[in-house]
Formats: sequence, structure tokens, C-alpha cells
Amino acid sequence: MAVNDSITILWADDEIDLLKPQLMFLEKKGYEVITVTNGYDALEECENNGNIDVVFLDESMPGITGLETLTKLKDQRPHLPVVMITKNEAENVMEEALGSQITDYLIKPVNPNQILLTLKKIIDNKRLVREKTSSDYQQEFRQIFMQINSGLNYEEWVDIYRRIIGWELKIDEANSSAMIDILASQKSEANTEFSKYIVKNYLDWIQKNEGPIKSSDLLRSKVFPNLDSNVPSILLVLDNLRYDQWKVIEPILSEYYKLEEEDYFYSILPTSTQYSRNAIFAGMMPLEIEKYYPIWWKNDNDEGGKNLHEHDLLRELIGRTFRKELRFDYVKVTNVNHAKQVQDNIVNYLQNDLTVIVYNFIDMLSHARTEMEVLKELAGDEKAYRSLTRSWFENSPLWAALQKAAEKGVQLFVTTDHGTIRVNTPSKVVGDRETTTNLRYKVGRNLQFDKRDVLDIRDPEKAKLPRPNVSSTFIFAKEDKFFLYPNNYNYYNNYYKNTFQHGGISLEEVICPVARLRAR
Repeated sequence: MAVNDSITILWADDEIDLLKPQLMFLEKKGYEVITVTNGYDALEECENNGNIDVVFLDESMPGITGLETLTKLKDQRPHLPVVMITKNEAENVMEEALGSQITDYLIKPVNPNQILLTLKKIIDNKRLVREKTSSDYQQEFRQIFMQINSGLNYEEWVDIYRRIIGWELKIDEANSSAMIDILASQKSEANTEFSKYIVKNYLDWIQKNEGPIKSSDLLRSKVFPNLDSNVPSILLVLDNLRYDQWKVIEPILSEYYKLEEEDYFYSILPTSTQYSRNAIFAGMMPLEIEKYYPIWWKNDNDEGGKNLHEHDLLRELIGRTFRKELRFDYVKVTNVNHAKQVQDNIVNYLQNDLTVIVYNFIDMLSHARTEMEVLKELAGDEKAYRSLTRSWFENSPLWAALQKAAEKGVQLFVTTDHGTIRVNTPSKVVGDRETTTNLRYKVGRNLQFDKRDVLDIRDPEKAKLPRPNVSSTFIFAKEDKFFLYPNNYNYYNNYYKNTFQHGGISLEEVICPVARLRAR
């Protein structure tokens, strides 16, 4: 077979003469087989022949054993696939072989089809997975395309988004570069239609208090009803966590936690921390926060921090919701020292009924990527951004803290305040000096913009947003647009293009995960 023309096998066995039928079978299939009768010759052959693709290694040979040969082979060429062949089915032998990172093992006598299957798994596995993934996605592509254009409701949009992300993750794993561009195009088409859907429905949802669970409904709908007086709960809010990022950290969590429910909510507009996270902890829309707690609300251009009173807002919400006292704590992590404190104090927090941990790393990562060239390289695309998120979480003080908490039998909620999108299409905006600087939404007077690119809300009260000035207008970028002023347009276009931003309308920013887990 042509696919095997360049595949070279080294087979080490002191009874190699008895394996002629297997060797002839492999040669007929197009594999080249080099044979040796002991471990020393195997090591020498691997050292001198860089074309060897896989080693079949007998466990019991004179001189040095197969396990000893394996150890030395891995020192020479750590990534060379090795298949251990043994007469010995003893558990300790298998454990030692597996611990030494064999790729597979076979029990003698081996038949040709066993060998061929092993080679297919080792040599062709990635190709076969890639081809199967591409074939399966091509079959579903048209179905997703038809649904995107069929007038979906908010639940169906969540389903479409989850399916697209599911395919993104499968294509990542299969490393199917041919499909990446096709999927990206389909996600772009989905965002175009989703933006139209939000433009058409958002104000009705807000004014009539209907539609999906939104930021202001999140705690009362998904967290408070599931609190258990016998089990301490942790609510982890990972700022700027997208659904795909949740799906890459979920398998890590599953080692210590069992997923009981995975659901969603829609972030309010603007999909930014100042608005969405205050709404989560207040259980109110921003206009209502300004009305009832004016000293705790700041508009975009007001001086001072915009999220300094989340703890106060949460205390008020808990007081309005529960008849009996709820012991709770609120912890915000914005640097490494805060993270280490959470790790050190996590067991003490479990004296509470509810501990809220707001963790800002992912948000800082997306902003730092805009500013730092090295992070642009490390998180150059969606796949790399997900990989960086997973790597951070696995090695973070947060994960160390959650492992400690799991040992105490906690309930864990994981959610976010909004997502983020990689922006690619500039849209010109003209405004006065009071216009906000955000790339995905603007608040200002006398704004000039391309109506095709935005949802514009000229009466902010209809969206339950504060009105900084009598003539203030909000505009929200649709799809992958980002706002630029005409001054130094090309410079800022090059600077911000392909960066992760939030505040506007896209599947990635609006549809947010909320998961409930229990310690195993």
C-alpha cells in the first residue's frame, strides 16, 4: 500500500526466525521491516538509523531484557513508538512497561491482523481521525447552515453555538486544517444571523422581562435555588470565560468533580464587566442599580473603579432573597498574591454557606494579548487561546485550591460575566471627546456610525441602561466588528485587528456557560 511505503519497522526478537509469516505479511502490505535478535542490536540500529518509525520489542531476550532495552530506547529517542511483545501476562510486567511509556503491547503468539491493527493505531490513527472528523462535519455542515437561516429562538441559538464549538474542539483534536477555515466561515455566518436576532429581540426581552435567563437573573435562577445547607458551595466567576474555554477546563475539573448540570445565560449589553458583572451580583439591570444604589454605580467616564461594590450588591441581593441568614464571603482575585491567598485559605472559606470567588486571569490574558507581542504569538488563534487557557488552569493556584475544596465535599458553580470575540473588521465611528473608548461598544452624544455594523439604542432606558447625558446613545458592534476613529485609522486597525475584545454582540460574548458540579 502506498501509504506505508515510507514506514520502517524495527523488530527485535531472539526467535525472529519463527516470525517469518508475520514479516512476509507486513512486507506485502508495504512496510519495510528490519530485524535484530537482541536488545543491544536494537539500540545500535535505532542510534544509527533515523528512518525507523516504530519498534516491536520482545520482552524476554538474552543479554538485556525488553524492559531494559525500552528504558534505553526512550533515553535515545523519547517519542519513538514502541510496541512490547511478551509471553508474560503478569500484571507487574505490564505496569512497568506501561509506566515506561510503551505505545501498545501484544501477547504472543501474535497474528498478522493484530500487528496490522496496532500499526494502524500508531501510524495512521491521526490521519484516520482527521478524515473521519472531516467527513462527519461535512455531513452536518449543511444541516447547521439550514438551521442558522431558519429563524431560531434563543434556546435553539444556544444549541447551534454549542454544536459549532463541539466541532471546533473535535477539529482541534484531529488537527484538520482543511476544516478550520470552513468552520470559521460557518461561525461567521452564524454570528451574522445571531446579531440580527439580538437586534430584533433584545429590547423586548428587557422591557417585558422575558426571553432567556440574563445576567440579572443568574443568581436567583441558577445558584440560589441549588444551595444546600448541608454542603458548602463555591461560586467561581471566571471573568471573560467563553463556552469553548469552559469545555477545555471541564475535563480537568472532572477528575475531582462530577458535572450535575450544564446550562447557559445571556449576558446583558454591553457584554462588559462593568455592566454584566454588576448586574449579576445586584440581581438588577444597570439602570435599576443606579436608581437604588446611586453611590455604588459609576458610568463609563466617571472617575474611579467600576466594580468596587460587587460585595455590597451581593449582600443586598442575598438579604432580599433569603429569610434566614446566609453565611457568605466574596473574594476577588486580581493578582498572584490574591490567588495564593485563596489557595491557602480555601478550607476556611468552606465554613460559609456560599463563597463567591471572582477570578480575573482570563480577562487579563485577553487584554495582555493585545499589548504584548509574546502573548500574541502564544495565543495566535482560537485553538492556541483555548490551549493557553487550559495550561493556565492546570497549573494555577485556583485549581490547587479547588482540589483541596473537593476533598471537603463541596458544591461548585462555574460561570462568567461575558465572553470575548476575536475582532477582524474595523468600523468607523465619529464622536466627541466624551465618547467612551471601548472597541465593541460606545456611549456618546452625536455619534456618527455605519448603521449596518451596529445595534444603536438612542433611548438607553429602553435597555435599562443609565443615561450619562440627556442625548447619550449606546451603540454595540455586531459580529467581529471593532470601532475605530478616523484619526490614525490604519495604525489602530493594525494594532487591534485579530485581538480578543468584548462589549458587543456575538455568540461568543453573549451566550455564557453556567455549570453546577459536586465533589466526587
